Amino acid sequence: MPHPHLLVEHHPAGYRWLRLARPERRNALDPGLLAAVRDALAAEPGAPVLLGSTDPQVFCAGADLTISDAERAVVSDLVYDCCETIVTRPGAVIAVVTGAAVGGGAQLAAAADLRIAGPGARLRWIGPPGLDLAVGAWVLPDLAGRGAALDITLTGRWVEAAEALALGLVNRVTDDPLTQAEQIAADLAARGPGPGGGVKAVMAAGGLLDRLRAEREANRAAWARVNAVGQRLPSPGLLPGLLPGLLPGLLPGLEPGRLAGAPAGGARRGVVRGGPGRRDDPGPGRGLGGR
Repeated sequence: MPHPHLLVEHHPAGYRWLRLARPERRNALDPGLLAAVRDALAAEPGAPVLLGSTDPQVFCAGADLTISDAERAVVSDLVYDCCETIVTRPGAVIAVVTGAAVGGGAQLAAAADLRIAGPGARLRWIGPPGLDLAVGAWVLPDLAGRGAALDITLTGRWVEAAEALALGLVNRVTDDPLTQAEQIAADLAARGPGPGGGVKAVMAAGGLLDRLRAEREANRAAWARVNAVGQRLPSPGLLPGLLPGLLPGLLPGLEPGRLAGAPAGGARRGVVRGGPGRRDDPGPGRGLGGR
């Protein structure tokens, strides 16, 4: 069944377009949208796929921070489902990145076989503060080398289009990335089902999938710790006005409204939500939740 935030288009030349279409949330990812992306990637595995956005200003802002931590744990897991599907399907996946890609969005772009970027592309492999998630450590060393990958993942800094090209994080930067990506996809489709499948199978050998699965397990464990803390806390609905006073006794050193272990300054709101929450914001100088 089609998902309202994923547009799937079959092109007569033999490739498919998958476009994230949630501009009001900057294509923030929730379980339903990611499951739809995974299923669309798995369908017609021999056909080339273009993965992009209906909004040229943003590829994907990462996980939706207005959903619960339990749902975000599911989002994290589904990101790795999508990445493994991309790596193992015989048909090429080409990410078309014209704007910001953050956290899980940057993961999807990095997992693609080719990345065609516009001048406004910018990428950031970062997770929410305080969770110590690994984001992209499984794939970035293959693209940029270990030194650059450590710089990018440890600092969580932005990588603009020109630097991404110099590091090998994107394959091309062009003023018309959609047309160039479509031409590549059409050329691949003209060669028959699963062009490059043998090449992709060799590229996936030698530990790439092992690293993907190791990162997935590490992040599963991190989310399990977060959700275990949430399950131990009293419900604000059951104890109105009492929770802030109870928190220090239950978890010494925990500031009300913060996750255990999260830095007091700038940490995302996790266990106790006093408002509608935040989403990943790919704008400069804004707080980011990543994946």
